[in-house]
Amino acid sequence: MAVQLGLECRRLRPDLWHPEIRALISLPVNFMASLPFLAARRRFLVSLLCCTIALAGCRSGSAGQPGSTGKAEVEFWTMQLKPDLDPYMTKVIQEFEAQNPNVEVRWVDVPWADMERKILAAVAAGTAPDVVNLNPPFAIKLAERNTLLDMDKAVPGGEKALYFPNIWSASSLNQKTFGIPWYLSTAVTIYNADLFKKAGLTRPPTTYAELATTARQIKDKTGKYAFMPAFDGAQILESLVQMGVTLTDDQGRAAFNTPAGRAAFEYWVALYKNGLIPRDSLTEGHRRAIEMYQAGELAMLTSGAQFLRIVAQNAPDIAKVSTTAPAITGDTGLKNVSVMNIVIPASSDQQDSALKFALFLTNDANQLEFSRQANTLPSTVKAAQDKFFTQLPGGAGPMDQARLVSASQLKAARVLVPPIKDLARLEKTVYDNLQAAMLGQKSVDQALKDAESQWNGG
Repeated sequence: MAVQLGLECRRLRPDLWHPEIRALISLPVNFMASLPFLAARRRFLVSLLCCTIALAGCRSGSAGQPGSTGKAEVEFWTMQLKPDLDPYMTKVIQEFEAQNPNVEVRWVDVPWADMERKILAAVAAGTAPDVVNLNPPFAIKLAERNTLLDMDKAVPGGEKALYFPNIWSASSLNQKTFGIPWYLSTAVTIYNADLFKKAGLTRPPTTYAELATTARQIKDKTGKYAFMPAFDGAQILESLVQMGVTLTDDQGRAAFNTPAGRAAFEYWVALYKNGLIPRDSLTEGHRRAIEMYQAGELAMLTSGAQFLRIVAQNAPDIAKVSTTAPAITGDTGLKNVSVMNIVIPASSDQQDSALKFALFLTNDANQLEFSRQANTLPSTVKAAQDKFFTQLPGGAGPMDQARLVSASQLKAARVLVPPIKDLARLEKTVYDNLQAAMLGQKSVDQALKDAESQWNGG
């Protein structure tokens, strides 16, 4: 359950505003109007400042300043871990404080839907917390502004070696690592074994080529859909990478208008035009796919292993016939991993204590225990080798099986769509043109050409 931040309001001081805000806000209006780019930038920053006043101006003092106990205070924000992780987080913080008696950690849990807005506003106002739990898409918006500590420089090499190299590199932009990986999830295929049996199938597909054949057989034999792609996230972009498509080159220009890109576009166009994926795939997202799976109208779902708990609560009859298998991939064999990381704003005046806490929070022992509590995967090699992730316990259930399937993909998994500047615009550019081809409004070749032109010209 989301909790109020409960921060004591204070007057915002212009000297604490981000330098870019101070510089642009102070420019004369007539000068701004003569420069369209700066005018647009000014409007953005004015809006951000308003957001700052409304949302981030309520903070009791600067991060890292001595608290009421006289100890150095490290303010730590997480994304929607309350109330389930309350006991774990409280215990970890107490253990850290016992080992570091001159430091006090103040934990603030922020609802997922509010985090991006709040952290951007706090950084702009100079009131950012010292340690923040973010995912790469949120963190990259700060990394683009060079407002995060460079972990490649801050973290000793021996400490970096504890983490999966492919996971550590997931939080990098322009050869700088802006975050320490914390907890992970690799997607698995959750499938309705009863529907597969009715369709005369004994196993789920492992590749996109097999998926097309499976989708036809399930539709013909049961009238149900095998799969529903989601256009409200990175799933389609990830599928392109799995099919061998390079999204952008080293200069950030479009690299997807290739034979591999054409084959990937043609794949999704054919599934849609042949009626093998729901018509509302273009307008509805992953939530709709979940609803259809729980209603028995969808044979497969790509999701994290923890989704089985939701199925058990909402659709117990479907849960009884649900099982898991490795995620579908393309000719590359690549699997995706979702990362939640820990970042430290560069403005923190307690960087040493903040880094010490971040490394403590993400060490082997604490990651293993967090994974047990939250049903996630750890980002450190040693923790992932624990029998909790490699052996089925006695009386193992679907969740145990899903955890092992998910963990088995860690070594080869990576973030298929790595942090790049303007990722949301790339996603929209590719999706808008792919959907136009699926609807027959453009040919595949034209869709690729338009997407390339729009991205490069943006």
